[in-house]
Amino acid sequence: MQKEHYIGMDLHSNNTYIGILDQDDKRVFAKRAKNKIGEILKYLQPFQNSISGIVVESTFNWYWLVDSLMDAGYKLHLAHPPAITQYKGLKHQDDKHSAFFLAKLLKLNILPEGYIFPKEDRHIRDLLRKRSDMVRSSTRYLLSFKSLLNRNLSISMSSNDIKKLTEAKLEQMFENKHLLFTAKSNVFAMRYFLKNSKEIEKEVLKAAELKPEFQILTTTPGIGKILGLTIALETGNMNRFDKVGNYASYCRAVASERSSNNKRKGSNNRKNGNKYLAWAFLEAAHKCRRFCPQAEAFYKRKTAKTNKIVAIKALAHKLARACFYMMKDNVEFDVEKIFGTPVKTLSKGCDSKPVLALDPKPKTSIGNTVVQP
Repeated sequence: MQKEHYIGMDLHSNNTYIGILDQDDKRVFAKRAKNKIGEILKYLQPFQNSISGIVVESTFNWYWLVDSLMDAGYKLHLAHPPAITQYKGLKHQDDKHSAFFLAKLLKLNILPEGYIFPKEDRHIRDLLRKRSDMVRSSTRYLLSFKSLLNRNLSISMSSNDIKKLTEAKLEQMFENKHLLFTAKSNVFAMRYFLKNSKEIEKEVLKAAELKPEFQILTTTPGIGKILGLTIALETGNMNRFDKVGNYASYCRAVASERSSNNKRKGSNNRKNGNKYLAWAFLEAAHKCRRFCPQAEAFYKRKTAKTNKIVAIKALAHKLARACFYMMKDNVEFDVEKIFGTPVKTLSKGCDSKPVLALDPKPKTSIGNTVVQP
C-alpha cells in the first residue's frame, strides 16, 4: 500500500523550503528551492501520486506559487500564520522546522487555514485596493495644499475650488518661487492620483457582472457601484462564513476585548479581519445616514447613549449584518427589517424626510436570524 505524503512549504521572497512528511511522521524529503515553479515541480514529481495535500504559508507573495501548484493539479492549503502557535520552549527553529511543522499540522488535520481567493476575481479586487490607495494619496496632497495656504497666506479654500485652480492662478497666489513650486507639486500630484482613480473605476466597473451580489448590494442606501463592488469582492464566497457573527467579526465590526466577571481585562487583536471591509462599511454607514432617515434616527439614538464614534460603528455593524444576508439569500435591502417599523413618519421609504420616531425596541428578522439594534 502506497504511503500518503504531506508537504509543507516555507515561502520567502527568493526561495522556498520544502519539507515532505509521510504518514508515519518520517521526514522523507527536505530541500531549499529557488522561487521557480519548474524547479519546485521537479522536486514534487516523485511524490505526485501520493501527495495528500500541500501547505503554503500565507506570505505577501503566495499568489504565484499557489496558482501554479493548483494549475498542476495539487490540492493546496493556505496556512494562516497569526492563528498558528508553536511551542514557546523550542530551543531551535529555522525554515526546515517551519516547513515540517506545517506538514505535521496538515497531517493532524489541525491546520488553521486562510481563504484562497479565486484567481479570476483576485486581480479586480487588488485593482480596487489600488484605487483606494490613489484616493488616499490625492487626499493627502489636497490637505497638504490647504495647510500651505493657511500657513503662508492665511487663506481657507474648499476642496472643489482647489481642484479648479489653474497654473496661472497659482502663480498669482504665490510670489515666492519656492512656495509656488511646492503648491504646484501638491496640486499636480493631487490631480494625477484623482485621474488614475477615475480610470481604475471605469476598468473595474466593466467587471461588475462577475459578481451577482454586486447588484443586490447597491439597493442599500449609501452603497453605490464602487462601494458595492468592493464589499462583494472583499467578501468572496459567502459559504466560508458559518454565521453572521463570523462575517461581522471579519469586517472588524465587533468589539475586540477580554473580560472576566463582567470586568474588562484588556483587548485582543483589533487588526484581525479585513481592513478594506472595515473601511467600506464605515464609509457606507456615513453615506447611509444621508440617504436613509431610519439610519439617521438609529445613529442619533446611539449617539445620545454613547458617542459619535461608537454610534457610527454600531451603524456599520448593522449594515454588515444586513449585507451578509443580502448576499447569502440574494435578497434586496429592506429598511424595516434592519431598523424596525417607524412609529411616525412624514412619508414612506428611505427617500422620505427624516423620521420623527422609531419603535424603541425593533425586533425583526433577516433571513433566519433575529436582529436587534
